[in-house]
Amino acid sequence: MSSLVFLLIGLGTFFFALRSKEEIHRIAAMVVGTIVLVWGFALAPLSFQLLFEIISVLAAFFVCMRCLGCGLNRD
Repeated sequence: MSSLVFLLIGLGTFFFALRSKEEIHRIAAMVVGTIVLVWGFALAPLSFQLLFEIISVLAAFFVCMRCLGCGLNRD
């Protein structure tokens, strides 16, 4: 349960950082949001961590394949 709270606080902090106009507040909120998200992720159950890892690896694979052109010749 505490992992969910930390994950929500981290996402809320990122939302605040994106809406902030001041650069120093944006940077500070991004750093705090990253720390809280990592902390929440570390406290999360193993099944959630594995699901998140699989989704992120698949997303990175598809982004890389799109950037490489999927083996097609680019002219």
